[in-house]
Amino acid sequence: MLSESARMTTAHEAGFRIQEPNSKQRSIKVIALDKASAVLVDQIAKDGWRGASFFTSLSFVAQQNPQSTSGESVQAWLNDLAGRTMDLMSEVANSDFVVVVTCAGEDARAVTVIADACAHYHKSLLSLVVPQEGMSEADVEVSLKHLRPHSRMLVVAQGIDYIEVMLSALRAA
Repeated sequence: MLSESARMTTAHEAGFRIQEPNSKQRSIKVIALDKASAVLVDQIAKDGWRGASFFTSLSFVAQQNPQSTSGESVQAWLNDLAGRTMDLMSEVANSDFVVVVTCAGEDARAVTVIADACAHYHKSLLSLVVPQEGMSEADVEVSLKHLRPHSRMLVVAQGIDYIEVMLSALRAA
């Protein structure tokens, strides 16, 4: 009697194999929350990622909206590496999930606008905090405080290499 492994190597049994990869490439939006992380995102984007779109800035404006429960609505835009302006809501809607990057000690409060868009479309928000040389634990904690309530996964990333490995693991390559 043939073992299961030996059976699967026969030509007849191989005809029943699914010839597609077991996982699809994902559409990931990577957004820098501050100027220091925009430099990191720009460097990472040079590696030619097929499943990731990179954005180096976020701008938004709150407007009065009588139809909203809070009385306010937010319009937000992202700037990609080529300088084009994209609608945040459209980008989030067309993604599998969103990754935000911030450098430790920088102001990460803008994550709330992105988190609201992710919540609206039921997308996961992953946050990466990158400590810079000479930063203290208190600087890291400042960034974590803003990101923690909104992030499905929150990671203190040790540099560009760590972020690249993380994006590869998320199937952005």
